Amino acid sequence: MLSIEEMSDRFEIQDLLVGYCYAVDNKDFDALDQFFTDDAVIDYSEMVGIKGLLPEIKAFLEASLGPIPMAQHAVSTTQYKFDGDTCETRTVCYNPMVVPGDHGEPQTIFFGLWYIHQFRRTQQGWRISSLYEKKSYAHNLPSHIKALTQ
Repeated sequence: MLSIEEMSDRFEIQDLLVGYCYAVDNKDFDALDQFFTDDAVIDYSEMVGIKGLLPEIKAFLEASLGPIPMAQHAVSTTQYKFDGDTCETRTVCYNPMVVPGDHGEPQTIFFGLWYIHQFRRTQQGWRISSLYEKKSYAHNLPSHIKALTQ
């Protein structure tokens, strides 16, 4: 049976996962500061070819998601592996987006991936210390986006 602290830890981590998704979907990239440790590494290399620290990733997200009118990250089925004040999670993410198609028309695309997170308990509570996106599938990508994901 889970202790009250273990349940609380899971809820806090789930709030970070969801908060990250809403910040990205709302294009509120400065809000990401509250979810990550200062030394966090964000690795999107398997999905879109970039890996870096939060300031670099925020600039990338602003540039790449700026022209995208709509995105919706949905997360579910999180596995937790706690080790003291650290935790690794594996979470399914389903990410439909409306993007400009090859001829400028709106086009709905879909990504399926797993978020592999490392979390660390800090004085401010749990924070993401590492995020890795593991590719599962992509559907209906226009050529300009397909080129980024190869």
